Formats: sequence, structure tokens, C-alpha cells
Amino acid sequence: MHDSSGAWLLLAAVACALAGMGWLALSLPAHVQQAWGRNAPAGLLRLHRALGAAAVALALVLCLGADHASIAVLVWAMTLSGAALAVAFALAWRPCWLRALAPWMRGRVR
Repeated sequence: MHDSSGAWLLLAAVACALAGMGWLALSLPAHVQQAWGRNAPAGLLRLHRALGAAAVALALVLCLGADHASIAVLVWAMTLSGAALAVAFALAWRPCWLRALAPWMRGRVR
């Protein structure tokens, strides 16, 4: 990773990991309740689960594009750990921040 493209790939991987972990958190009714104060339809919870899984997988692909597989998997695992920690802190301190990950839920939360 001697060129700047690897750095951009890693930055994109971090963004995907953060969004993915946030969407996975928002796929749980308890966290939707924390973020919006109301329940969400089951279809939206499934959408968040699918988006979260896709974003986490894309983060792996981006890490593999930035480094060799032996180090990329380690970077991916550490990125996911950091993203999960950041989402956990957001849920504990400011759960409403996770609303930014799902603007389509504004009118659909009941």
C-alpha cells in the first residue's frame, strides 16, 4: 500500500463498517426504540439487516483491495471491532445519531 488509492480504500472500508454496524444495530427492535422512541415495521428491520450485512461484506472487499489477504483480514476484523464499539457508544450516549443511517424511517416508525 504505497500509493494513496490504498488509503482511500481503507477509508471507504471504515465508512462501510460504521454504516454496516449501525444498520445491524437498527435491525434490532430495542435499538430502534432507543433511536426513535417507537417501534419499526418488521420489513424495515429486515432491510437494515440486509444493508448491514452487505456493508460489512463490502468493507472486507475494500480491505482486500487495499492490502494482501493476510493483513487485509486482520485490518477488516479490527475495523469491525472499532465500528461496533463506536456504535455501542453512540447507542449509550446519543442513540438519535443513528437516525442519520436510516432517513427513510422518518415517517414509517410507529
